[in-house]
Amino acid sequence: MKVNKMIICGVDEAGRGPLAGNVVAAAVILDPSHPIIGLNDSKKLSETKREYLYQQIITHAKCYAIAEASVAEIDSINILQASLLAMSRAIDKLTIKPDKAMIDGNKIPKSDVVCEAIIGGDALIAEISAASILAKVTRDRQLIELDKEYPQYGFAKHKGYGTKEHLQAIEQHGIIHGIHRTSFAPIKQQLLF
Repeated sequence: MKVNKMIICGVDEAGRGPLAGNVVAAAVILDPSHPIIGLNDSKKLSETKREYLYQQIITHAKCYAIAEASVAEIDSINILQASLLAMSRAIDKLTIKPDKAMIDGNKIPKSDVVCEAIIGGDALIAEISAASILAKVTRDRQLIELDKEYPQYGFAKHKGYGTKEHLQAIEQHGIIHGIHRTSFAPIKQQLLF
C-alpha cells in the first residue's frame, strides 16, 4: 500500500526593510525526484548563484507561486501585515494545495492551509530557501527595472534600502510617489520639509 507523503510548501518574502518598492513573497513545493543542490538563505548566496538557482527552481519545482503587496498596501496596513498578505497571496496562487506551509520567521499569514513559523527557516528548510530565492530575485529584478526609469536614485545598486547613497538621492531629487514607502520614517521626514 502506498502512503501519501505530506505536501509541504516553503514560504518567504523579500523587501521588508527597503524604503522603496513592493514586498514580494514566494511559495514553493519542491519535487523530491528533482533535488536542487545549493539551496540556502538567498542573502547568503551571490547574485550569480541566486539567478542560477532561480532558474533551477522554476524548472524543477513541483509547483511555485510569486505574489506581492504594493507600496500603497504597505503604507496602508504596515510592512508586517503587507508581508503576510503577500505570503497569503503566494500560497493561494499555488496550483497544488499543500498540506502544510512552512513560513520563514515568527509570524504566520492568514491561510486555509496549516502554517508553521520557523525562525531562520530560509537557512534550514529547502522549500523555504527556494521561496527566499524566488522572492529575492523577483524583487531585485523589479528594482533593476525601476533603476532604468529613475537612474538618479541608484535602485539597481542598493535595491531600495536606506543606504547613504539612497538617502542623499531622496534629499536631492525628492521622493517618488507610489514607489517610496511614505509610512517609513526616512520618507516621512522628507515629506515634512
